[in-house]
Amino acid sequence: MAVVGYARVSSAGQSLEVQQEQLAAAGCMKVFAEKRSGTTTEGREQLDLALSYVREGDVFVVTRLDRLARSLVDLRRTVDALTAKGVGFRCIQQTIDTTSSEGRLMLNILASFAEFETDIRKERQRDGIEKAKEAGKYRGRPASIDVAQIRALEEKGVGPAEIAKRLGIGRASVYRLKASAPAAPAS
Repeated sequence: MAVVGYARVSSAGQSLEVQQEQLAAAGCMKVFAEKRSGTTTEGREQLDLALSYVREGDVFVVTRLDRLARSLVDLRRTVDALTAKGVGFRCIQQTIDTTSSEGRLMLNILASFAEFETDIRKERQRDGIEKAKEAGKYRGRPASIDVAQIRALEEKGVGPAEIAKRLGIGRASVYRLKASAPAAPAS
């Protein structure tokens, strides 16, 4: 039986050290660690490696549920995959152990709270963006298409649908970009 740990932080500026120390203290012989967002399990190479590494009878350990997943769906999918392989799951700080029915119940309750927390954070972010827009401090993502490209094609007699096709954008984007750009200088 191997005890395998997984540590994750969201950004490069954060440290994995505390989680790695806690996992070592919990008896983890091998720890997979990465700096990736937890909003999805997609593209998390170290998580994929850890899940491939564990075998029947092993125990997969994380320090907190949100280090593994931020959505109930991703958490359930991951824990179900571990269970199907005969691998136990433990969470140190929330004291969860899925080898018992109480542990499975606690897992589902706490996972719901983690997903709720993520939803609230997204709502606060949207509220902040709206407030910044109202104050004129938020302009959104910079345009990837230069209006000059559109105007140059128009001068050659190319219509909006063909411009959109050539630039790889929607026709509505052609109209929106033209409308938001300052008028072209008169010749």
